[in-house]
Amino acid sequence: MNVALIGYRGTGKSTVAALLGSELGWPVVSTDAIIVERAGPIPEIVACHGWERFRELEEAVVAEVCAGKRQVIDLGGGAVLRESNRRALRRSAFVVWLGASVETILERIREDDQRPSLTGEKSFTEEVAEVLEARTPVYRGMSDLTIETDLLKPPEVVQRILEALRRRGIGSGGTG
Repeated sequence: MNVALIGYRGTGKSTVAALLGSELGWPVVSTDAIIVERAGPIPEIVACHGWERFRELEEAVVAEVCAGKRQVIDLGGGAVLRESNRRALRRSAFVVWLGASVETILERIREDDQRPSLTGEKSFTEEVAEVLEARTPVYRGMSDLTIETDLLKPPEVVQRILEALRRRGIGSGGTG
């Protein structure tokens, strides 16, 4: 069993994944980092080949990563949009949705230039609000555990995840 972190960018997935991996003694795998390593910066992939090509690369990486065990998977915000990715995650992972308000997300990602626009036509604020609203039902439907990160520090988020894993017998001492 793996632990997979889903949610919009800026909700703390990468930071929490690193801390959680350390607590569990499990490797941390970032699907976006693997894509960048293999195909180049995400903005370049999208500019040259479009979002569809990026999602194809992501789908292959998610399938590969989900074949492993006892790892913390840090997924890109849109990874759960493809049904094949959702199936792979359901089979192989305890899925944690890290949520945050639009305001918190905007504050956290305002300086992030490593992600191209998802819509190409809206203001930054409008885009975050619209995309988050559209993805929320998917995140909710996928999650075994939901944690709103607005008012929590990353170590507090990790402790909540560890408590949930212990209750389910997953982790360093469990069957996962």
